[in-house]
Amino acid sequence: MAIGFVLITIAPAREHDVSTKLSKVPEIIELHPLFGEYDILAKIEGDDFDSLGEIVVNKIRSIEGILDTKTLTGTKF
Repeated sequence: MAIGFVLITIAPAREHDVSTKLSKVPEIIELHPLFGEYDILAKIEGDDFDSLGEIVVNKIRSIEGILDTKTLTGTKF
């Protein structure tokens, strides 16, 4: 199992619509609204690191209203 954290920038006035669509993505296990450079932090789970990339590209970045993402991958201590 691989864990990732995706920092998401959303177009102005699209936050509600985008967050609703993100909440329907099954691989997103947590969503947190943010203030500052990024608008939402999403915690994602996948089978491996390749699947994290597929989730970001195919299920997150494809949502209309998302302007940019930055993905951080995690590991267990």
